[in-house]
Amino acid sequence: MSSIDLNADLGEGFGRWQLTDDEQLLSVVTSANVACGFHAGDASTMRRVCELAAARGVRVGAQVSYRDLAGFGRRAMDVPSAELTAEVAYQIGALEVFARAAGTRVSYVKPHGALYNRVVHDEEQAAAVVAGVVLADATLPVLGLPGSRLLEAAGKAGLPGVTEAFADRAYTEEGTLVPRGQEGAVVTDPEAVVERSLGLARDRSVISRSGTRIEVTARSLCLHGDTPGAVDLARRVRERLEASGIRVEAFV
Repeated sequence: MSSIDLNADLGEGFGRWQLTDDEQLLSVVTSANVACGFHAGDASTMRRVCELAAARGVRVGAQVSYRDLAGFGRRAMDVPSAELTAEVAYQIGALEVFARAAGTRVSYVKPHGALYNRVVHDEEQAAAVVAGVVLADATLPVLGLPGSRLLEAAGKAGLPGVTEAFADRAYTEEGTLVPRGQEGAVVTDPEAVVERSLGLARDRSVISRSGTRIEVTARSLCLHGDTPGAVDLARRVRERLEASGIRVEAFV
């Protein structure tokens, strides 16, 4: 039986502003990418999500990003390598405090938004992110796009690299994500997302923007928590996977 991890971006609120339905999504996913305060999230939110995740046996991951609360971490930024390394370690360390207090720990690291896309191709920024992970905990797996500079740098540093796919994002023919600013970058039809999830988990492939089938081998499947109807969609994806004989379980 094949298996796959389901991850979602959680804790993406700030103060009185709440974006994701963390409690309901934590009843579906197996890994939680928790915002660490730089693109979203604050101390109270991080603590609450860690407690909920620990109670449900969901793995806690640090979702690190550029320091960009106003732009939700989706604006391109140029951050010096040493500064980025320190900020990545800082975010992981902050989340680790709340994870341990909840009886769990940070189990992996995943970049967010503009940083995620940057480290697909940018060797220097990828190395800086990995250096930050090593500074915080040299055993942590790193979650990223197959073939990315990030996973390449993680391998060189001796960190486990975990490949990830997106059922609700359009892919280019090269296997990268279509930028959010372009038309059709986000797949909005729920049934299409469910079918793409099954294809990625079972067949290790997806239909690209041009209509060609491309290979995407991933150990984890991301379900965005900030899309309308995210909870219902996540449940439908998990139900379809399990009904097709695919085991849903955390990769760590």
